[in-house]
Amino acid sequence: MYPYIDIGPVHLGTFGLLLWLAAVVATIVLHKNFVRNGIDADALNVVAVVVITGVAGAKLWHELQDPVALRTAMARIAAPGWSHPLDIVVGFLHWFQAGFAWFGGMVAGILMLMWMGRSARFRSLEGAPGKPIGALRMLDLAAPAAAVGYGVGRIGCLLSGDGDYGIKTTLPWGVHMRPDALVPTPDLVQPTPVYELMYSLALAWWLWRRVKNRPPVSVITGEYLVLSGIGRFLVEFVRINPKLYWGMSNAQVAALGSILAGIALVAVARAKNVQWDPEIVEKARS
Repeated sequence: MYPYIDIGPVHLGTFGLLLWLAAVVATIVLHKNFVRNGIDADALNVVAVVVITGVAGAKLWHELQDPVALRTAMARIAAPGWSHPLDIVVGFLHWFQAGFAWFGGMVAGILMLMWMGRSARFRSLEGAPGKPIGALRMLDLAAPAAAVGYGVGRIGCLLSGDGDYGIKTTLPWGVHMRPDALVPTPDLVQPTPVYELMYSLALAWWLWRRVKNRPPVSVITGEYLVLSGIGRFLVEFVRINPKLYWGMSNAQVAALGSILAGIALVAVARAKNVQWDPEIVEKARS
């Protein structure tokens, strides 16, 4: 794969480039969802804040799983000394390119979306501020964008060779990692990020259709937690992550938590049956 590409004098990391592309695609999907549901909110601002929060959460969750390795990495980054600040910055950026935990990013992103749901409002035709959509409706609206953004971002993991690829394989679509990959390997391996991209696109399509059907508030978020958790649980069987708990990886345990939380959320949402304020929405869309 290609962890870096050179465009003239510019040296770009493919992980960062694909993360940017994922944010662009997610912004487009979220904007279209806001428009068709009569929501007065800036999709670009929402995605920008959530991406930054999600990346930080994913990195933090991954690193806290191995505090000893984190201390070693920090010592290596600081080794040049503060008299060489540029070397420290370069070392930090290189360290930050690999090692992210899906579950940490999801939790951080969900919390930030809920906070931003306070300021998003239904569009009002009378000129007065519309009714706030609230945290739970914001999560429902963002679910399709989160799914497609996650899938596109995963290709950045594959291109950079950051260790998110799969186990050795003889399948014709297996891939090789270049020697300069962030986590190189001489073996032909399963392109698990490609599997995740295809699954995420299918999930985004399903959630997009579900928003259109207007189930009770939080049902879509619950379905996202269940279905994304199932996808992550299954792909881990062909990933190189170590199996730590009852033959499962950290990600699989987190995925089970996501599935159970999603099932509970769907059950509670259907029991409460909170609607999307259809009269407000229809007036805003007309």
